[in-house]
Amino acid sequence: MDAALIPLSPLPFAVPILPGWALSRGSVTAPAEAAFLAGAALNSLDNLVRADPPWAGSWRQRLALACAAAAMPVAGRAEDEAALRDAWYLRQPGDDPGPAGTILAAWKRLAGRSPGVDVETLRSVTGLLGLRWSEELATLPERVEALTRAGGPAPFAAAAIAREVQALRPDAELLGWWLADQLLALRLRWAVPVPLLMGEARSAVFRRAGRGGRLRPGDDGFDTAVCLAVAQGATRALRCATDLAPRAARLQAVMPKLRAKGAGEAIALLLDDDAVPGTLTTPTLSRWGARRLFERLEALGAVRELTGRASFKLYGL
Repeated sequence: MDAALIPLSPLPFAVPILPGWALSRGSVTAPAEAAFLAGAALNSLDNLVRADPPWAGSWRQRLALACAAAAMPVAGRAEDEAALRDAWYLRQPGDDPGPAGTILAAWKRLAGRSPGVDVETLRSVTGLLGLRWSEELATLPERVEALTRAGGPAPFAAAAIAREVQALRPDAELLGWWLADQLLALRLRWAVPVPLLMGEARSAVFRRAGRGGRLRPGDDGFDTAVCLAVAQGATRALRCATDLAPRAARLQAVMPKLRAKGAGEAIALLLDDDAVPGTLTTPTLSRWGARRLFERLEALGAVRELTGRASFKLYGL
């Protein structure tokens, strides 16, 4: 984002609110009710996506971080959001972020590019997720395109691609959820996907009634569970936006008062990403200048220091 093009907004963006009647109360098992809740939540989320506030990049990247953290147990890893942030933002340019960091890279990629999948993209994302490539996966872009063109509600398309990945490669659950968010974005005609479903993949909505265990793609009730996961994920995304919007407005409001060279570039990064290292350097901003800038922005309530550490600090909305 060009700092000169950042719109100044002294008031917080009015994040769409999900009405109380659209919130789930207790266990929902009826497919019609689950679909209704998903539709209501997606309507509110769609209003936010189409408004495209200046801080939408930061919002999507924070959701990407949450999805990557939710993916860690599936990948047999234990990193939480804080560890993933460190692996990504504290590395030197060109350094390998490690296995956990590359999984985060897959969801950051989802949150930063227009929707759509070709074989080359799929092969790259499969590698980022730590999965073995196999030729049967090369059929998935065609299935994504077919499901995009088909009629029917978006959550059912997301459930369908998760089922197809499971049928082709039972070990590729992460890829199934990554593609499910692609389907949501394509069916809803969003310019950029919103990471949602991986963050709900281990939630109670996928718990089997009575027998215990988790619903898998292909099980009875899976589509209903995906609808509930969409509703929960959209609600979580709206709450995240509600948290970010006031600080983003404050950040934009104080921008004219900042005299540090390179301040505009630093603010553009804060609006576009989940976190920015306190040691940021640019052609116009020194490390010392960045430290002073972030300290002032924190004092003004426009950003937060995200780690709680005295060194190796990371800042974000």
